[in-house]
Amino acid sequence: MVSTEFAIFAGFGSLLLLCLLRVPIGLAMGASGILGFGLLSGFEPAFRMLSHSVIATLSDYTMGLIPLFILMGAVAVASGLSRDLFHAAQLWLGQRRGGLAMATLASCGGFSAICGSSAATAATMTRVALPEMLRQGYSERLTTGSIAAGGTLGVLIPPSIALAVYGLLTQQSVGLLFMAGVLPGLLAIGFYMLTVAIWLKIRPDDAPKGSRAGWRDRFLSLRRLGPILLLSVFVIGGIYGGLFTPTEAGALGAAGAIVLTALMGAMSWSRLFQSLAESVRTAAAILLIMAGAVLFGYFLAATGTPQRVAELLTASQLGPYGTLLLIILVLLVLGCLIDALAVVILVVPIVYPIVMQMGFDPIWFGVIVTMCVEVGLITPPFGLNVFVIKGLSKRTSIWTIYRGVTPFIVSDLVRIGLLILFPSLVLFLPNLMR
Repeated sequence: MVSTEFAIFAGFGSLLLLCLLRVPIGLAMGASGILGFGLLSGFEPAFRMLSHSVIATLSDYTMGLIPLFILMGAVAVASGLSRDLFHAAQLWLGQRRGGLAMATLASCGGFSAICGSSAATAATMTRVALPEMLRQGYSERLTTGSIAAGGTLGVLIPPSIALAVYGLLTQQSVGLLFMAGVLPGLLAIGFYMLTVAIWLKIRPDDAPKGSRAGWRDRFLSLRRLGPILLLSVFVIGGIYGGLFTPTEAGALGAAGAIVLTALMGAMSWSRLFQSLAESVRTAAAILLIMAGAVLFGYFLAATGTPQRVAELLTASQLGPYGTLLLIILVLLVLGCLIDALAVVILVVPIVYPIVMQMGFDPIWFGVIVTMCVEVGLITPPFGLNVFVIKGLSKRTSIWTIYRGVTPFIVSDLVRIGLLILFPSLVLFLPNLMR
């Protein structure tokens, strides 16, 4: 056996090394957790922990909501819903200057309410919106910036996988977390549209003014969207009303999406198999990260790392809000470097006890965490959404995309500050359910 300090150094050091070697974060956390726990308590208990705790965690009933909501989103992607959303938003918003960028943001928000994945939202809307915006004379900076920013809405707007994982890690109600994400998600769309409007006040040549569509065409564009969007409202509303659990909601959402898209003629056997295969790949990656987090969590508990961090922060006398700002800074920096979901799983077990000790609401904190990692999706040097768009738009410089997302990053930081000052914007809907 070794000292606790050496075990902490070995565990975190191996995690950093494995991440630098580009080992998948789930495997890196699992291996580091076993190493640290084994050095402290013996490797026989460590491997016994591996065989029992991971299976017990992943076979938990509540874990089922992750693959089910992913399947719901995959069906929406395969059915071409994104094109219908963009077409409808274009008809309703396209007449104003920058209307197509605003339509992109609105359709990203609508798609996020079904998909729940940031990368999928960014990739899908890049294929749909980018060619049309460039064709109509939008600058590459505004085009790619609005798509990258709109893609981040998939992290926040329910059903959010990040909020679900936070709930599973902290034993908080996933239903309350989903409801807590609604108003901040709508606020995000509004702030992004305001960012576009301010951008075009300063640089009006970056976007033309569109033509006005007739009211008949506008309402007709909603026909194909109605059933699937009503399904999303039904799923989230059912959780809100206590009609079913989040896991049951995921099952109803996935089954309903398959049935509705089939009735609308937007689903085929090949698309269904494509959706199922994509869901399995994505869910397996997330569950692998969750399994690694369980092992790393045992290591953290055995070494008392959260308590040590709490003592360090208490001794620094930063106060509750000073400590919160320090945690937010850590989340923002890590979000620039590693996957958003990995940041949630890595940081939350350490800082959650500290935040609770300082009297902050756990549901509110879950939304703040999600918003911070959301910013990392478009921030250099990692910026997952930026690389997704760059991969699909070969001719666009990555620096053009980063310049395009900069105003939206500023918007995100202002929004985080607003929700810290006014937590009721997050807690209004959850408090109605309590």
